[in-house]
Amino acid sequence: MKKLGLIITAILLYQFANAQQVTIANQNNIYEVNIRQITPEGTFKAFEKHLDRLHDMGVKTLWFMPIYPISVKDRKGSLGSYYAIQDYKKVNPQFGTLEDWKHLVDKAHAKGFYVIIDWVANHTGADHNWLQTHPEFYVLDSITHQPIAPFDWTDVRKLNYNNYALRDSMKSSLQYWVKETNIDGYRCDVAAEVPASFWKAAISSLRNASKKPLFFLAEAEDTAIYNAGFDACYMWSSFSMMKDVVLGKKNAADLKNNIENSNKLFGRKLQMYFTSNHDENSWNKADFGTMPGNTHEVFSMLSFTLPNTIPLIYNGQEEPTTEAISFFEKDTITINNLQRAPFYKKMLQLRTNAVFNNNANFQFYSLENKNLLGFERNYGTHKLIVITNLSNETISTNYPINFVDFTNFKTNKKTSSSLGLKLAAWDYVILYK
Repeated sequence: MKKLGLIITAILLYQFANAQQVTIANQNNIYEVNIRQITPEGTFKAFEKHLDRLHDMGVKTLWFMPIYPISVKDRKGSLGSYYAIQDYKKVNPQFGTLEDWKHLVDKAHAKGFYVIIDWVANHTGADHNWLQTHPEFYVLDSITHQPIAPFDWTDVRKLNYNNYALRDSMKSSLQYWVKETNIDGYRCDVAAEVPASFWKAAISSLRNASKKPLFFLAEAEDTAIYNAGFDACYMWSSFSMMKDVVLGKKNAADLKNNIENSNKLFGRKLQMYFTSNHDENSWNKADFGTMPGNTHEVFSMLSFTLPNTIPLIYNGQEEPTTEAISFFEKDTITINNLQRAPFYKKMLQLRTNAVFNNNANFQFYSLENKNLLGFERNYGTHKLIVITNLSNETISTNYPINFVDFTNFKTNKKTSSSLGLKLAAWDYVILYK
């Protein structure tokens, strides 16, 4: 009887963990935090003052860009890249102490946030101690026999995953932050540059050792990486398509095809949509340059409402930031007017509706105008309809859809007509009941 009781307990704990994992994934959203730039002080303690407003906005998961010490050797700029890591088991002293970090995590948890941190498994900084103690951990140039810098990232050195001692050391470092600071998972940098076999073993090991569910986001759009155990991956192709639609190079029909192909590829697995992130802001002027004027809102709205999405907000987008934030220097983000915060809050509230459950049904509409994108989500008695005009011209047309007795998301008024819609350039309508 005692053995049976233990088995039943184990089953219940497993079921609870799976239910919690679904809670983390479904109807979630991510807010990316650049500790160096989001406050004048650039510290963990200073960031804590933002927790209340982000909670009020509806943010669920806080993703912190790398919080580790930055290498000095071959450093770019005066402060260096967050992704040139000097030590995997320490915090950047410019951000604060380990105790400061633990306090921030605890305070975030107390307010209901999940906390994930950036993990850079592909490379270390150019003066990481492994370069001296374990040179075999690195990929060597065939001529000079010196550790190589991948791509044009001259401030880092690429790690060699053919070495299984490296894999063990990396898994140990990943375990450290979960065990010692109680984080809820990782966003994994350039995940496709690291073998899927490593991710599969590491993620499985982390989950088996953890007393709570963990969330893993891959900076990749790759089925092999996704299937290694990640909960969500980047939708780079959809983001590129959206930028091309703004430029007039592509249209709504092209975007629809892209999304349908992604859904065939990934099924119901979560896909992270975004209109900006740290890379796209610093190097490509997103979103103020790539989605200027009123184009941002419609594509942001899509990142919240398309199938299987987990939307990302990069810190400063709620202001909104209208400049590229420096990557290697101190460049404080202005958080003052928060002009977009009401829009984000309303969208995040919408995502708590049952139609955003991962088991909800989704279908695109067949619309004659190539610049219109329309779809619906439904779950039981709940239904949500989205129609967007992805062009710079007003479109008036009828639809093969009955709009009667829905609530208009923008106006909060009930609809009474099924005759059609008139949408201004880059406008959209959301109807629900």
